[in-house]
Amino acid sequence: MTISMFSIRRMAMLGLVGGVAFGLSACQSLSLDRGSFGGFKRSLNTTSHGYQQVPDPTGTASTAIVERFEVQPGDCGRDSGWSDCAQDRERSELSEGSDNHAGSTYWYGWDIYFPDDYPNIYPTKTALGQFHQHKSHPVWMFQNGDGGYSLDDQVFGSTRRYYKLISEKDLRGKWHRIELQVKWGRNKDGFFKVWVNGDQKVDYTGTTLQSSATYFKYGIYRSFMSRYRAVKKVEDVPGQIVYYANVRRANTRQELAAPLPATPQ
Repeated sequence: MTISMFSIRRMAMLGLVGGVAFGLSACQSLSLDRGSFGGFKRSLNTTSHGYQQVPDPTGTASTAIVERFEVQPGDCGRDSGWSDCAQDRERSELSEGSDNHAGSTYWYGWDIYFPDDYPNIYPTKTALGQFHQHKSHPVWMFQNGDGGYSLDDQVFGSTRRYYKLISEKDLRGKWHRIELQVKWGRNKDGFFKVWVNGDQKVDYTGTTLQSSATYFKYGIYRSFMSRYRAVKKVEDVPGQIVYYANVRRANTRQELAAPLPATPQ
């Protein structure tokens, strides 16, 4: 089943999908099984539409409850140390603590779904998952650039290489499974491996971070909003909606599998 952003927004306004409650408000939460990940919190966005845990509207997700992220024009926030509004950015993300320490090895996984009418807003940059260093630059960013879904290697502070993970023509209307095995290393003993829908796309060996630890963020993060407005000669950048499911960290690949539903007693 495919689903468009228009129909998603209409169902959200009605509050129903297939006769059940569609969304949760920003202050409500469900306990999601994220494996060995620590706690997550919202990052620089408190809008009610920005983040919701909802029944799977596609009927094909690996979990019954999925995470819905939405960014609309003007969705920029600020805290004591940073302002998205001042830095030409908009976002709705969840962020974990800095507990992916140098020397550790983990498996990471998530499912991601782009609706049929998800708009590409290049040359504005859209990040959909990133590993960030505390009080420093991101080291690995998953992006929708000029098309598709790519991995941006920024270990040393700027782009060294893009790895194409999903093509533009295959991006929308289906769930994609992303799996990583990462050894966090400040020297040549690190590695960063990525599988997409079971096929290995990245097999990198070398430095994977420069600080003592990274933290994971996911959702929608838009940078350089003015670029799109200048090229398209418009006032606002189109809104975007993306779904995630089964976001997990584990010690083995097998432990990334979505947990089985609880059996009624």
